[in-house]
Amino acid sequence: MTVTVRFAPSPTGLIHIGNARTALLNWLFAKSHGGTFILRFDDTDRQRSTDAFAGAISEDLAWLGMHPDRIERQSQRFTRYDEIAEQFKTAGLLYPAYETPDELERKRKRQLARGRPPVYDRAALDLTADQVRELEADGRTPHWRFKLPEGTIEWTDLVRGPQSIDLSSLSDPVLIRGDGTYLYTLPSVIDDADMGVTHVIRGEDHVVNTAVQIAVFNALGHEAPQFGHHSLLVGADGKGLSKRLGSLSIAGLRESGMEAMAVASHAALIGTSDAIEPHSTLQSLAEGFDLAKLSRAPGRFDENELKTLNSRLLHELPFADVEQRLSDLEISGGEPFWNAVRGNLVQLRDAAEWWQVVHDEIVPAVGEDDREYVSMAREELPAEPWDETTWKQWTTRLKEVSGRKGKPLFMPLRLALTGLDHGPELAALLPLIGRDKVLTRLS
Repeated sequence: MTVTVRFAPSPTGLIHIGNARTALLNWLFAKSHGGTFILRFDDTDRQRSTDAFAGAISEDLAWLGMHPDRIERQSQRFTRYDEIAEQFKTAGLLYPAYETPDELERKRKRQLARGRPPVYDRAALDLTADQVRELEADGRTPHWRFKLPEGTIEWTDLVRGPQSIDLSSLSDPVLIRGDGTYLYTLPSVIDDADMGVTHVIRGEDHVVNTAVQIAVFNALGHEAPQFGHHSLLVGADGKGLSKRLGSLSIAGLRESGMEAMAVASHAALIGTSDAIEPHSTLQSLAEGFDLAKLSRAPGRFDENELKTLNSRLLHELPFADVEQRLSDLEISGGEPFWNAVRGNLVQLRDAAEWWQVVHDEIVPAVGEDDREYVSMAREELPAEPWDETTWKQWTTRLKEVSGRKGKPLFMPLRLALTGLDHGPELAALLPLIGRDKVLTRLS
């Protein structure tokens, strides 16, 4: 069997870290099995779906390194959905119902008040032809419900293990709205069947939907794919992310300076038995991927942990991977500069601050008590050429002539040369700053 998965976002907004996690789990599963990854836009809602959002989703996936093997649009398949819907109506599997939302809500409340589950009572099946004509004469149009079969739907979930749902505990689902538009279920099942989807990997909020979808697959006469339902993300405080998703869109994370592989590594490894550590490629993530590693406990997304991961990733990146991006930031220090500063970066754009320290004028921050020492340091400055041994040579000499050691020896020099009390190793920065600038800053 050739593994085929799909990521099916609605192009009605930007995708966020939770969506990206689902997309990544599908992509990694497909690639770890030599399979196919389909990007399928659930754009049946033509009022809210836009080409701009579809383009943004494609751009976000590409930034994360996921390039679909196929792209499909549900808006191009209405003829197929209509065909199956008519077959279901003819077979009595889809039946018209005329209740308004208010009427359904009143029914639900009455059932709850009587201690009964709020399951639709199939009253629409008892309507006479005269009653239907009367309802339609009043301007009502039917929505169409799928008549669930009797019995229990069982499947072995790829993440949650054996699952069982009694269909009598569910209402017959509405598949077609009163205005004739389709809800998610029917197009999704038809597409999965027609496109040869073998595995559906999605959030655990779809578990109950799965029982309905398997029933629809059975009605189609098509074997259902295997399902895997991963846990949803919560914040570091254990609360849901729903109110914060605007700031956690993939586009927002990209604009904030996060590295694509830091986001991908974090999203793919949250809630697994693997340590959350930076991977340089999606292929590296795919090599160790296994759905069995997913925990059923909610995955905890921590923005601070993502920043730490981003920093760790930058610390490991070779110069070749950032050369063009540094050039775009107008940083021309080459590999020596990158090797000197990368260990102090949280985001790549932080390198511009250190390039300014190396290349531009700064304001030295020397205290009054250290002025005499800094003047002495200027007099003892070694002649060029300089390399990474120059700092050791210089400070060893200063230790001898000043009697200073430790922080009193090093910190005044750092403050004089960089204007900051922290930063990259001065052994690496000193040759980049150069003797002329060092003399000026020590004056």
